Parts: sequence; C-alpha cells; structure tokens
Amino acid sequence: MSVNLRDFFRACNPAKTLNCKHEQDRKYYIDFSKLRGAEIAEELAKTITWTDGPTCQLFSGHIGCGKSTELLRLKASLEEEGFHVVYFESSQSLAMGDIDVSDILLATAHQVSTSLKNAGISLRGGYFRNLLQECVTFLNTPIDISVETEVSLWGLGTLTAKAKDSPSLRNQLRQYLEPQTESLIAGLNQEILQPATDILCKQGKAGLAIIIDNLDRIDDRRLDSGKTLPEYLFIGRGEQLGQLDCHVVYTIPLSLMFSNEQQALKNRLGNGSSPLVLPMIPVYRRNGAGLAQLRQLVLSRAFPDLAPETREASVTELFDSSETLDRLCQMSGGHVRNLLGFTVSCLRKTKQLPIQRDSVERTIREARDELLVSVTEDEWALLEKVTQTNAVTGEDEYHSLLRSLFVFEYRTDDNGRWFDVNPLLTEVPKLQ
Repeated sequence: MSVNLRDFFRACNPAKTLNCKHEQDRKYYIDFSKLRGAEIAEELAKTITWTDGPTCQLFSGHIGCGKSTELLRLKASLEEEGFHVVYFESSQSLAMGDIDVSDILLATAHQVSTSLKNAGISLRGGYFRNLLQECVTFLNTPIDISVETEVSLWGLGTLTAKAKDSPSLRNQLRQYLEPQTESLIAGLNQEILQPATDILCKQGKAGLAIIIDNLDRIDDRRLDSGKTLPEYLFIGRGEQLGQLDCHVVYTIPLSLMFSNEQQALKNRLGNGSSPLVLPMIPVYRRNGAGLAQLRQLVLSRAFPDLAPETREASVTELFDSSETLDRLCQMSGGHVRNLLGFTVSCLRKTKQLPIQRDSVERTIREARDELLVSVTEDEWALLEKVTQTNAVTGEDEYHSLLRSLFVFEYRTDDNGRWFDVNPLLTEVPKLQ
C-alpha cells in the first residue's frame, strides 16, 4: 500500500488531540491502559455514573502524555451514559500565569451556560445579570448586557475574554470578585448548575458533568506566602473549588503529587480520593508489549484502515527496517507527544519514504542536544541517583527532573510506580 508522505506527516501532528467521537481519530487511537496500569477514563466515569450527587475528581500527568485524549474519551463515555458534558480547555479562557479561584468560577459559568444554550436550555438569573452590571460599573468598561440575555451569556464571555487579555483589568476584576467568592459559587450553583441538572433530568438525561482541561499548565511560580500558585489554588482554596453542585473533573499540575500537602489536596478537593495520574508507556517491561504498542502508534498514522498485524508487515514502507522504528520508539521513553514529534522531525528530513536510519539518529541527536544544554552538575547527580533507585522524592526533585522531562514516571499493575531517566540522556557518558 502506497503511503502519501504529506498525509503521514499531517497524521503525526504532535499538537493534535485525538477525539474518539470522530471516526478517523478512533482509527489512530491505541489503548495503552493495560500497559499504564489503569484505565483512567473508565475509572473517572465509574465514579460519576455510580455516585448519587455531585463528585469532584482530580487528574494529572506529564504534559504530552495523552491526558486530553483520555478526557475526551471520558466525555464520549459519559455522553453515551446520558450525561450532558461540558468540556473546555481552561487555557483558552484564562491566563495560566496569573489566575485565581474567581477566574476559574467565572470561566466555568460562561462555558457551562454557553453549552446549555447550544443544547436548547436557556437559563435566566438575576445574580449574574446584577454581578456583571456591577463589574461594568466598577471597572468602567463598556460591555453590552441586556436584561433579556440568558444569564448574561454574552456579557460573561466578553468579560472573561477582556480579563484574559488585560493584566490590569484582570487585577481590578479580581479585587472586586474575590471577596464575593462564596456568593459567586452560590450564584453558579443556584442559577446555572442546579436548574440545568433539573431540566436535564426531566429530559431523561443522567445529569451534568464538567471537565476542565489544561489547569495542569498553571504556572508553578512561588507566591509571597511561600506557597506555589497550584498549592494556593487547589489546596488553600480547594474546598471552594469543590463546592460546585454537579460532577466536576479538574486537571491539576503534576507538581502537587510531590508537595508536602498532597494529603491535604486529597482531602480538601479530592473528597478523600487521590488524584489519578496518567504515566508514560513502559517501553522495556512486560515482555516488549510497550514497544509493540508504540510501534502501532506510529503505524496507525500511516495505515489507519489496516489491522494491527497487517500494519506490522508494512513497516518497511515507512522505515528502512523494523529496528529503525524500534529505535525511535525506545528513545521516546513512552512519551506519546515526543514519539510523534520525533516522527515528524524524521519526515522533515526525508524526501521520500522509507525513513532511513541516519535520519532517525540525527533526530535523536538533535533532541538529546536540546536536553543537554539544560542539565546542571547538580542535576547530573540526581539523574545518577534515579538510575540506581528508580525513585524521585519531593518538590525540588520534581522541578529539577520531571518538569524538565529529564525523568519519566511509569506505573504498572505488577511493578507499581517507578521512575526512569529519559532515554535520550541514558546514552550520555556521564550516566554510563
């Protein structure tokens, strides 16, 4: 089967999030759940579908490991169960480097009310109309708010958009809204979430669920209080974020899993349940199953309509040998976005298929060089420790090793949780 180089390149776009509601994306999707030690989307869905009343769940993992794809799978699963699901990427509405609880609540109110209106559910509420009118007066900012507008829908969107783009307006708005956080939560519950749930249930729906993606991208800067911004939001203010009267899934920064206050996070926002973490795909364990599935990740982008075993037989149409593809998969360390990025880099260097081994080695060398310029002598010592212990402990080691992708986290049923150095660095003489 002939493969179009341009089509293969586009299919490997590492920035694209698969949405399994779309037929073509389903063909690209590879199920890594058994290799990762958990079926994350299924676990999140069970908590929602098996629980009477609101739930609040936390989800984390490395950037680029496939969280958004799993959350969209969760959305599709819940919709099949009869839920109205509001999924939104917080980074589209909020400034990730400067964010507070009121910002998250206001963005949630806008996203939910928009989704409900699109579903034919119109809500009218005096609280948000009055709040937005007060904000306009306080900020002296022209925003068109009509008495007839459902929950001041258009005004909410305009206000959040203006606040994201203007630091000064954002600070003024926050000064006004933060003292009213409890009233904002009550208004959100009483004028949007509770009425919407009642209407949905009367329509035969199972209820309302909100999935807030990309909050893991919040800046990890340290505040004057000594706490990091994620600690302040999800631990210090966690009880408030957990008061929404429907099912909510928050993505949270992986750094919180290494915080001294992780148990407080679990109890204040997680309602006693630990956050679910999406780890990397283990390449070298489980008798090579991880490597085989990573091969399928690449092969499916070229041969989406072929059965897995048939794809394996066609590998030499893409690479000069199966060993060349294996080399690329091994060097990714089971990081999905990195593997797709490596493949795209190889394709840039290739005039025609199959991809040659020298293109793969050049891609690996370039990626390694990018990492090497960031590694300090102290971090080399930490990396040496990881090679001996397969462990990372505390916030300092997280910031030095995991956030920079020097080290990856893995979890399996039989091995539990462990850490390994990014394979791009393991061939450097300092670690040999």
